[in-house]
Amino acid sequence: MTVTPYGQSVFPPHARISGLGVFLPDTVRTTTATEHRLRTENPGLRLATGLINRITGVERVHVRPAGWQTSDLAAAAARDALAESPGPIDLLIFASASQDLIEPATSHIVAAKLGLDCPVMDVKNACNSVLNALQVADALIATGQYRRVLIASGEQPSHAVRWQLESKEQFLRSFPGFTMSDGGAAVVLEASDDGHTGILGSTFVAASRHWDVGTLGTGGSRDPHAVDGSYFDMDGAALQQAFLELGPDAVLQTLQRLDLGWDDFDLVAIHQVALPYLAPIFERLGIASDRSVVTVVDHGNLASVTLPLQLLRAREAGTVGPGSLVALIGLAGGISLGVMVVRL
Repeated sequence: MTVTPYGQSVFPPHARISGLGVFLPDTVRTTTATEHRLRTENPGLRLATGLINRITGVERVHVRPAGWQTSDLAAAAARDALAESPGPIDLLIFASASQDLIEPATSHIVAAKLGLDCPVMDVKNACNSVLNALQVADALIATGQYRRVLIASGEQPSHAVRWQLESKEQFLRSFPGFTMSDGGAAVVLEASDDGHTGILGSTFVAASRHWDVGTLGTGGSRDPHAVDGSYFDMDGAALQQAFLELGPDAVLQTLQRLDLGWDDFDLVAIHQVALPYLAPIFERLGIASDRSVVTVVDHGNLASVTLPLQLLRAREAGTVGPGSLVALIGLAGGISLGVMVVRL
């Protein structure tokens, strides 16, 4: 807070959420259908019936319409967010683990599809892409560079599912791809001068020594022609252990810095990879399970679309509304963790 020469208190602008949109394709693939296809295409694979659901809790995933790109998913969600919060957009940030092309930035393609004429950029950090884009947009708004920023995400992991398997080991390392969903999400952030609503604080940490626990090469410089890099390759047990080692300190210290406790929150949205992982995370953080919204069962792992979806579902259920306090907790490969506290 600053004080003007006339003694008036002036809060630096916060970035508040004024628009929210999520697009989930109507086409779904059940885990039963996934297992059937895996057996059909890999006759030698001895896959126990119901294994995917028992391990992950996922019952179905969303699959993009034929011919759709990540930019289409992002644009569909953005149209809903802009309908809720109409007005000029000063900056568009495309935030996703997916992308249409390596070059140019997918944000250009999304802007063209939306008919926007504004600066653009891409922000990428696996499943934390939207959360990091919120961090970037908040900083740009706080420094007065922009007043209204559109963040749009399109996630399309379905193209990276490995259906032909050479071994049981390859099946296990490809396993996360069978529970990931296609979808889009968008958030409009705008400057708020009241000092009470918007993004109140955030913390981001990373343990980058674990970067190779989960990878998707897809044409990067390590595998420029994606000979074997266009499929998920992940050690699920090692990824879980890496997050346990990272610990809850970043989240708990953020609450302490803001003088908040979990009872102050109307919603704690947390990235969801598998249903059995949630209870240990809630327990370690000290969060009551009824503070969150479970989306992974019906929608699978939506990568960076997950947190906006939980916020939308909570709003639809009447759990949150204007004035509600929300925590957004992101977990991403690499690995990284982020927490953001928002007053709606």
